[in-house]
Amino acid sequence: MAEAAPQEAQQNFTIQRIFLKDLSFEAPNSPDMFQKEWNPDVKLDLDTQSRELGEGVYEVVLRLTVTVKNAEDTAFLCEVQQGGIFTAEQMEAGQLAHCLGAFCPNILFPYARETISSLTMKGTFPQLNLAPVNFDALFMNYLQQQAQSEEQAEA
Repeated sequence: MAEAAPQEAQQNFTIQRIFLKDLSFEAPNSPDMFQKEWNPDVKLDLDTQSRELGEGVYEVVLRLTVTVKNAEDTAFLCEVQQGGIFTAEQMEAGQLAHCLGAFCPNILFPYARETISSLTMKGTFPQLNLAPVNFDALFMNYLQQQAQSEEQAEA
């Protein structure tokens, strides 16, 4: 009789919840801005944060700040913090870091992008459709910068 091989614990990833954590929209130069020719300059800043809520359960927050200027004046500023609660179990440290730093933000981004688009239209500005973001590339750049910082610290 053959013995059953011990089963390795399987990786598990699930989305528990996606939620809006914080939201801000400011149009400091309205209504004067509506009288000017529309030639916007869009600046996007983004950041991600994660924290463990319990064993294998994590909160990931994607923060997007969009500043739109028309000529020299700020047309509007929109800040969105899109959060998610994710289960990520049986992952090695590198896999977990990639999951929380790239995979989860990729899931959250469309929700934040839609919120920003909706807010700009409610402010009666032209719809703003943010281009997709390659969080995998951003995460790899972050890892490279960390490695370079460690090398410089050792030198």
